[in-house]
Amino acid sequence: MAADPRIRASDDDRERAVTLLREHHAAGRLTVEEFNERMDKAYAAKTLGELDELMADLPAIDLYKLPDASLPPHYRRQIPGHGSLQAATGAGGVVSGHGRFSPAWAAAWGSWLCVTLVCFVIWGLSGAGYLWPLWIVGPWGAVMVGRWISGSHPGGGGPHHHRQVRGDHPDQIGGDHDR
Repeated sequence: MAADPRIRASDDDRERAVTLLREHHAAGRLTVEEFNERMDKAYAAKTLGELDELMADLPAIDLYKLPDASLPPHYRRQIPGHGSLQAATGAGGVVSGHGRFSPAWAAAWGSWLCVTLVCFVIWGLSGAGYLWPLWIVGPWGAVMVGRWISGSHPGGGGPHHHRQVRGDHPDQIGGDHDR
């Protein structure tokens, strides 16, 4: 069911229309002059019908379309045993890495490295005397290495620990969110 064309257009509606026009211009469907003319009309539009008229001769574009197999191979993450980006990302379109090379571990090691660098820079700027940063980054790093080797999740739990959200599992009715 389409919206009533007499409804007043909001600033977001106008911005969305200009974004679509920009995409059509980038795809070569509109010349610079046509794009500028339609953009001016979009910003001056008072109703949704006026915005629809600007798009009438253009195909629909999904601004939220996720990248697909047309991406160069170095941008794709392949899971061993699966042959496509869709198989790697699952239905949701988000790469679901598990194990030692998951995005969670990358974030954990990145945090540790940043704190380590900050501590050593402060240590160096303060005269490089007693090696106190080792008391901060050493135990933290040792715990992370132990968890990484054992295959635990960086946020806690065992090797197969993951948060379940209400509605995640058909048998789950509600209540206990963290198993």
